[in-house]
Amino acid sequence: MNDYGVIVQEVVKRIKELEEQPYVPVGVSNRHLHLSKADLEVLFGVGYELTKMKDLKQPGQFAANETVTIVGPKGEIKNVRILGPVRNLTQLEVSLTDGFKLGINAPVKESGKISGTPGITLVGPKGKLEMKEGVIAALRHVHVSPQFAERFNLKDKEMVSVYFDGIRQVTFQNVLIRISEHFVEEMHLDTDEANAAGIRTGAFGKIMKG
Repeated sequence: MNDYGVIVQEVVKRIKELEEQPYVPVGVSNRHLHLSKADLEVLFGVGYELTKMKDLKQPGQFAANETVTIVGPKGEIKNVRILGPVRNLTQLEVSLTDGFKLGINAPVKESGKISGTPGITLVGPKGKLEMKEGVIAALRHVHVSPQFAERFNLKDKEMVSVYFDGIRQVTFQNVLIRISEHFVEEMHLDTDEANAAGIRTGAFGKIMKG
């Protein structure tokens, strides 16, 4: 077998391995903002609608062209991307490093669990919004479809570990499983987590239970 044949064989083997075991691709998540319709209008004007820059991997989700400045007690960060579509509540997701720069203690929380979290100031082109709560460092999690979950015996809201091979071989523990018919398989890490492990978007991790 020539070198090309060996390469093809290895690729086929790798694809089969990914299909037969609970591997999921990673999406590295930079700081971003989810807005309610009312808060969007405060920042961008009455009747304003988000405009799509690019689709995200999760169906129906997109990165918008619109950005805001976030202002904390010790600093600010400009050009923070808004993700669409609008949601029922406003939530800002930052890394712990971002929190240090802003001067806020962003707790590690599951998305949507914002009760008791700190607030921050959002500045848009048409107005300013004082968030009373809603700033979190997102708990690392994996989106999976019901079919994938059934195949690998995963339960919604259960905590698993995810193993990554490579030069900085690492296992992330306390990873939340989220199951929905609207999801496709994808693990979300923030930039702090990904940079520390040398992981980029598109890498594959293996879900491990127990």
